[in-house]
Order: sequence, then C-alpha cells, then structure tokens
Amino acid sequence: MEATVVRTGTEGKTWGGGNQPLKASYGKMMMWFFILSDALTFSGFLAAYGFSRFKFIDSWPIADNVFTHFPFLHGVDAPMYYVAFMTFILIFSSVTMVLAVDAGHYMKQSKVILYLFLTIVGGFIFVGSQAWEWTNFIKGEYGAVLTKGGNVLQFVDGEGERVSINDLGVEIPGGVAEHERQNGIWFDTGETTNSFSLEEVMTGFKANEDVFVKTQVNKEDGTKTILSREESLNKLEKEGVGIVEGANLQHNEYGAPLFADFFFFITGFHGFHVFSGVMINIVIFFNVIIGTYERRGSYEMVEKVALYWHFVDLVWVFVFTFFYLV
Repeated sequence: MEATVVRTGTEGKTWGGGNQPLKASYGKMMMWFFILSDALTFSGFLAAYGFSRFKFIDSWPIADNVFTHFPFLHGVDAPMYYVAFMTFILIFSSVTMVLAVDAGHYMKQSKVILYLFLTIVGGFIFVGSQAWEWTNFIKGEYGAVLTKGGNVLQFVDGEGERVSINDLGVEIPGGVAEHERQNGIWFDTGETTNSFSLEEVMTGFKANEDVFVKTQVNKEDGTKTILSREESLNKLEKEGVGIVEGANLQHNEYGAPLFADFFFFITGFHGFHVFSGVMINIVIFFNVIIGTYERRGSYEMVEKVALYWHFVDLVWVFVFTFFYLV
C-alpha cells in the first residue's frame, strides 16, 4: 500500500499565512477579534431593544417629542437637531482618523499629530454632548401624571404643544413640602420632591379650559392620542396617582419606563466605548509627539486604534437609527 505523504515545504503547504495571516499583524488580528465580539454584544442589545419596542409599539415614546433640546435655545422646539449634530461630529472624527492613518503611512509626524488632535477633540465633544443630553433627559422639561397602570398622561394646549406642570400647577396651602433642616428633627440631606403635587396640578388643570391630556397611545399616523376636555378630566380623576418629572430607571415622563432603561444602558455603553477610545487616542497622541513610532519606523499602532474608532462610529450609526430615526 502506498503511503500518503504530506508535504510541508514551500510547495503545497496547507497554511500559508505564516506570522501574518491575511497579511495582518498579530495586533491587528486581535483587534478584529475584539471588534467582532463587541459587535455581537451590541447586536444583542439592539435586538432586545427592537423586540421590546415591537411589544409596546402602541405606547412607545416618539423620539421627535423626547429629544427636542438644543444648548442655549431653551424653549425652542428643535427635534433631533442636537442628536444630528452629535452624529456629524462623530463621523467627522472618523474622517480625521483616516487622515491620521494615511499620514502615518507616509511617515508625516506633524500631520499625524494634527489629525489625532482633531479626532480627540471630536471625541470629547461627543461625550460631553451625550452627558448634556442625559442631563436633560433625566431632569425632564414638562412633567406628566403617573397612572395606576404605570403609564403617563401629558398635558397639551389646543394646538397640541406640550404644557409644563410648572405652568399648570397651583400651590395649595399645606401641600407637599421638601424635607429641610428647619422642619424635621431627623434631617440628613432631604428628599427631592416634585414641583407640584397631583392635587395642585389637578386644580390648575380644571382652571385652564384650553389644556387637554395626551396619552401614551399612538394613533395610526404616528402621533399620540389627545383626549377631549371631558375625557381628560375623567382620565385624570380615575387613573392619576402621582407626578413624574424627567426619566430614571423606574419612571419616565416621556412614556414607557422600558424606553428609559434601554436608553441609559445602550447609549451609556456606547458612550463608555467612545470615552475609552478618546483615552487610548490621547496615549497614542503623546507617543506620536515624542517620536515613538518614528523610531519604530511604523505607525501601525495608529491603525489599530483607528479600527476601534471606526467601529465605535459605526455602532453609533445603528444606535442613532434604532433610537432616534425608526
């Protein structure tokens, strides 16, 4: 019987990658493995968000009604403008990172420094913008009435514009007071109370005939259901149990609490990635300045970080689409 011989020489060898499979160094391959695993993680989070939204599609918050803030333009209705600005900044930082990698290929240290610096600035702007957005989301702007079933009832005027409970509520003597040092023996730091109690808001609502209740229920045209004056009064008296302002992990003035849970978790997880990328870029930036990669004769480390940065930008495109556009 003739034996089968496996040739291990340069001709007919099974593995031809050597130390650089697919012409990629060990470091690049490990970065690709990390990106692949992280992509699966984000895919799982976004899939869970999609299933949850589909389950509560009739009461899910509408992004245009939630993300309406813009810095220094208080009271101006600017739906999605600032989120679009954040997205532009992050995508632009990806462009500057590409330019940094390209400059590294030609061993142009000064240009690598410039483009890395612009990338870092863009990353800081995005992270800062996300922190600002979180602050407004947590603080809230209008407030709403919480019902027995855990839903919220918002207030609107005759034109469908939101009305704040601060403009609607009427102070009642002897109402709810914030715990302060002078009115309690066992004082620690005090508890935060809502601007007005349900009774005070109800009193103000009854005195304003041109104010109506908007429910969480979505109509076929994608807008929320606005009740008549009589239906609004009946709904508030039968189902109202308290006031909710802003959003947290338990309550959400914009609608389903699950929306806030996913928003904090997914955007926070992505923001952590961006912040980590900025910190790594800063380390690489100073290495470029002191000439570390010039002495090595290669800017491959910049390329590795660029892979991570482009991945973070790509993930934001999906997060932006799921949370703000769809």
